[in-house]
Amino acid sequence: MNAPVAEMIPYFIVLPLTVAVLVQLLARRRDALAAGLAGLCMLALALMSLAAALSGAGGEVVYNMGGWATPIGIDLRLDGLTALLLLTVNTVALAVALYAADYMQTFTARPRFYSLFLLMVTGMNGVVMTGDLFNLYVFLEISAIASYALVAFGCEREELEASFKYIVLGSVSSSLILIALALMYGVTGALNMAQVSARVAAGGMDAPLTLAFALFICGFAFKAALVPFHAWLPDAHPAAPAPVSAMLSGVLIKAVGIYVLARLVFNVFGPVAGVLELLCWLGLASMVVGALAALGQNDIKRMFAYSSISQAGFIVLGFGLATPLGLVGALYHLVNHALFKSLLFLNAGAVEYCTGTRKLDELGGLNRALPVTGATSLVGSMSIAGIPPFNGFWSKLIIILACVEAGRYGFAVVAVAVSIVTLAYQLKVQHRAFFAALPEALGAVKREPRRMALAMILLAVGCVALSFAVITGLGDPLLIGDAQAVLSAGIFGAQP
Repeated sequence: MNAPVAEMIPYFIVLPLTVAVLVQLLARRRDALAAGLAGLCMLALALMSLAAALSGAGGEVVYNMGGWATPIGIDLRLDGLTALLLLTVNTVALAVALYAADYMQTFTARPRFYSLFLLMVTGMNGVVMTGDLFNLYVFLEISAIASYALVAFGCEREELEASFKYIVLGSVSSSLILIALALMYGVTGALNMAQVSARVAAGGMDAPLTLAFALFICGFAFKAALVPFHAWLPDAHPAAPAPVSAMLSGVLIKAVGIYVLARLVFNVFGPVAGVLELLCWLGLASMVVGALAALGQNDIKRMFAYSSISQAGFIVLGFGLATPLGLVGALYHLVNHALFKSLLFLNAGAVEYCTGTRKLDELGGLNRALPVTGATSLVGSMSIAGIPPFNGFWSKLIIILACVEAGRYGFAVVAVAVSIVTLAYQLKVQHRAFFAALPEALGAVKREPRRMALAMILLAVGCVALSFAVITGLGDPLLIGDAQAVLSAGIFGAQP
């Protein structure tokens, strides 16, 4: 990665933070200007992310804040894994910002929504780029606090109750992470990830470090909504406006939860055998519990929320296997899930926006009334269910093959069974919402606005494009190989 990319690094944080403030200063009473500023900001971030992803083959760039070198200063780092997460987060956020320009017309105080949205993006970008664990905590709290407010944005009873539960459990997880940071600093005298990694490698894992590691796992398992730390998600994601639900399930639980877990396990503390086994079982429990809970839901958004828990389990299982094939499958499924789960939540939002309900037993016939929503929803449903040739099939297949390769045949069988259950509830959505007869009670269904339709089309095209890249053998889609190499070789854990 070259010098221009190094100079670009701080702007992933500075740009959305600055625009979040400008929205309040310049567009507090001008909704169209607020939406335009947010959209242009996300377009710039998505293009910067693409440039960073294409700029180098697996190299690492360190940017020292204020020119102060580590350990005195704070650094931001860009490597293959960081580039992959930045591209995923900012691409999804661009589609969501486009969708929100129409969807949020039914809400008041829309400029505040865009400021909070940009703050959440700022926090996620900071989490994936920082090389310092305390600053990771700061960025984590920026994104978390913004997401608490966004869940409650509608100010109805359901939103406020869900946000309160989210705040309480989120505060518990943040407290566990902060205690772990204090323990780790007391033992190692460092907060920089590379330095902590070097000192752990030199001195081994004593009791305080083991306790810190355990607290980190619990804290970030909360953020990732892994079973049994998932209680906040089934309420928070359905209650939030659809653009927020898409961000929470699509990228937030990955950027501030699963990604950080992977960094800690592979690049800071090291892949301890017992921890890897724990990740496998956390992934398995999340896969099964999330899928079975989703199967019985009548609320589309609540079904998709439980589905997020299940799909996060696939990703964590791949990381827990800790084989090259398992890591590739986990990373590929992380990207795939960001696209198709964001798409499905935008579909659910379009259904609710146009019909006034998200209950399956009150819907039907929407393929004719909402052709764009129907077509893109079918792409999302088949992708998440793992139906070939859609992108979800390939990432799930890689994870299942990784289980077989590692001799974990029971995990492979469960993964196949969970995929069948996923197909069952996705077919339930397709039949009852889109293919069944249109209920008389719905009356005339209005069409989805153009920008909402365009956002859904973009994400659906992304799902197809990722599948096409695998089918045609166009090589390594979206830096998956470079990201896998970072976790395998511990590039981030090297001494600065």
